[in-house]
Amino acid sequence: MRVGIDAKRIVRNATGLGSYGRTLVNDLMRTGCEDIELRLYAPDEGCAELREQLIEGQTFCCPYERSHGPLAAIRKAWWRSKGIVSDLKRDGVTVYHGLSGELPVGLRKAGIRGVVTIHDLIFLRHPEYYHWADTKIYVWKFRQALCEADHIIAISERTRQDIIELGGEAYSDHISVIYQSYSPRFSATVSDERLRAVRQQYQLPSRYVLNVGTIERRKNLALAAEAIDLLPQDVHLVAVGRQTPYADELVRHERIHLLSGVPDQDLAAIYALAEAFVYPSRYEGFGIPIIEAIAAGLPVVACTGSCLEEAGGPDSLYVDPDDVIGMAEALKMSLRGSRGRDERIRRSRAYIKRFEGNDVAEQVLEVYRQLGRSST
Repeated sequence: MRVGIDAKRIVRNATGLGSYGRTLVNDLMRTGCEDIELRLYAPDEGCAELREQLIEGQTFCCPYERSHGPLAAIRKAWWRSKGIVSDLKRDGVTVYHGLSGELPVGLRKAGIRGVVTIHDLIFLRHPEYYHWADTKIYVWKFRQALCEADHIIAISERTRQDIIELGGEAYSDHISVIYQSYSPRFSATVSDERLRAVRQQYQLPSRYVLNVGTIERRKNLALAAEAIDLLPQDVHLVAVGRQTPYADELVRHERIHLLSGVPDQDLAAIYALAEAFVYPSRYEGFGIPIIEAIAAGLPVVACTGSCLEEAGGPDSLYVDPDDVIGMAEALKMSLRGSRGRDERIRRSRAYIKRFEGNDVAEQVLEVYRQLGRSST
């Protein structure tokens, strides 16, 4: 059976949806399944550094390899939203998987079974965090994906509930909760030489709490910054991620360090050098950085109100997203030498075994196989 996969984010996004796609494709390849052939479809070849993170063995299709400019962008967008269907038919694709909440128009009519991964519906839950025009586009893509999908993968139980509530009860029988897996590099030992080099390169403080993710208002990083101000003077906050105008509101905090453009190969060392991890977001579909932090051996402090308890498990600490004192106390309990810290880390690492790659990949492969059988 031939399975097509939307690879635009895989070759263009260094984090987030791109990481999800690259990790999933690599995990699928590691299973060694011989009954399924993977073909990756992207409008162009994207970033060479990101493509090189993929395990060899799948065919890569990109019709606009070196096409640039405004008209090229329009052609690429049209191809991904509709034109790709004719390429999928030509290539004999049986199942097509949209990894980022989108499926092309006409997929069902062409007789190709559709799978869509939906990460979150924050644009419906909290439209105040988006430009109104972006919200309209995201809502249209969500509704279109529901029309074309034969099966929906939700990355958390919270997202599954949101799909049913905001999309319709009729879809409940076609949704599987399949959690994201994390890259094994985060649990691998980083050499002392590499740690020293990364600390020097980014001028990292000797003690810090880490946050990873886009620095935007919804992520609520100000809560962590205010809590850090209540901790011992030598404890700092390091935040790694793309910066938005919200970052300007954080610079008044003297002990916050904002890093952007950090290459993927340095991230594991930055995790390994931290004392704890904080994820104060007000709403998420899952929260893969929490899993990465636990894999790296860090205790996690996150916020209540969405799905972060699903990601971090019962031995991470959770506080209200407006509780500065509670956040400071939870972080204090997570610093080295704190009572119970090592045991919480141990139990959390046992908890995240459910997110390991092959288990996730086998679940996705079974979705493909079921759709393939039903199409014959």
